Amino acid sequence: MYHFIGIKGSGMSALAQIMNELGYEVQGSDVEETFFTEQGLHDLGIPVLPFDENNIKEGMKIIRGASFGDEHPEVAKALSLELPIYTYSEMVGHLTQKFKTICVAGCHGKTTTSSMLAHVFNELKGANYLIGDGTGYAGIDNEYFVLESCEYRRHFLAYTPEYAIITNIDMDHVDYFKDINDVIDAYQSYANKAEKMIIACGDDPYTHLLEVNPPIFFYGLDDDNDIIASNVEYKETGTSFEVTVEGNYYGFFDLPIYGKHMLMDALATIATCYYERLEAKEVAKVFKTFEGAKRRFSETVIEDTIIIDDYAHHPNEVKATIKAVKQKYPNKKIVTVFQPHTFSRTQEFAEDLANAMNHADYSYVMKIHPAREKQEDFPEVTSELIIGRLNHGEPISMEDAKMLGKHKGSVILFMSPNDLSKLEDSLIELLSQ
Repeated sequence: MYHFIGIKGSGMSALAQIMNELGYEVQGSDVEETFFTEQGLHDLGIPVLPFDENNIKEGMKIIRGASFGDEHPEVAKALSLELPIYTYSEMVGHLTQKFKTICVAGCHGKTTTSSMLAHVFNELKGANYLIGDGTGYAGIDNEYFVLESCEYRRHFLAYTPEYAIITNIDMDHVDYFKDINDVIDAYQSYANKAEKMIIACGDDPYTHLLEVNPPIFFYGLDDDNDIIASNVEYKETGTSFEVTVEGNYYGFFDLPIYGKHMLMDALATIATCYYERLEAKEVAKVFKTFEGAKRRFSETVIEDTIIIDDYAHHPNEVKATIKAVKQKYPNKKIVTVFQPHTFSRTQEFAEDLANAMNHADYSYVMKIHPAREKQEDFPEVTSELIIGRLNHGEPISMEDAKMLGKHKGSVILFMSPNDLSKLEDSLIELLSQ
């Protein structure tokens, strides 16, 4: 029996589902609060228990989430029983060694790119996948394994990729990385683990600083890339473009995606398809049915009001998501609802976050979600650091749906890694009356 401590975490949930599909006996525990990652666990009948040290029994193997230290009652019990304890990354690294693994790393876009790859490869070849939005699937006979690979604390170094994809390199996780050079060093170590090749965004300035041994192929819009998207049209119905690879025409793609950032994610996917010798027409046909990753530009329409839920939490992600909304809804006002994630990130990026949200017509900002951090360690850091820099903005709480009701007819864009469904659902109910 494998017991997951913190099974509702997005990666942990997906891993539990995968191990269940591969025939392992799994269960897990977590807080009693409901999360969007739970549905897949319930669908497969995987037991999800409240935290309790009595969940831990002799003979178990433990997979513990990154947020749970030795003092946690279940971890302490496992240590006292001398049970084997694995991190999420260690278990994933072990599982994926049996497959042709396509690892997707990057400070932005890795979930969407992983979801795109999983969709296309699963339809055309059969593929396992483990994605940070809580999605996981595996079949023992599949050749491929698409794996979202996180750079935080260098977790992605536990994996052995055939393809190492890098969507971009940026400064983030400021509670761990010292500076941008430290981030680049982590990605360099990851890239050098590639057994076949590296596929990296060539329009990103930092990917060209990587010193790597495996072959590296760059994708992007610039003419000096190996994989190039040209004749790009950003339309209200999506984005169309042509792709050439190393000077050879590959194909035409007309996809239901919005914003340059999603075009780049698609291009990374298409490049991988090319090097695995998949037919462009087949790839384009299957790609058109891609419905997006969970909590990435997820839409709900209530008459003339559009509600969008997105994971964006870094300034570059916020700016890119607002730009994508403008592509799809050029004639609507845009209202953002943002919950900052961690005090350290807010402290580092407050001005950049405000500048990004100032591309919208109005912005609301919630209290900071602390995640792994504590307010007492950052006494001066609050949401006011962002609100004070907004052209048009104010604070909002989870109970303030009525404040948003006056923006009927607009695009209301919720952005955070955290689950904001309580506020969103209240707004939907209000607009539906």
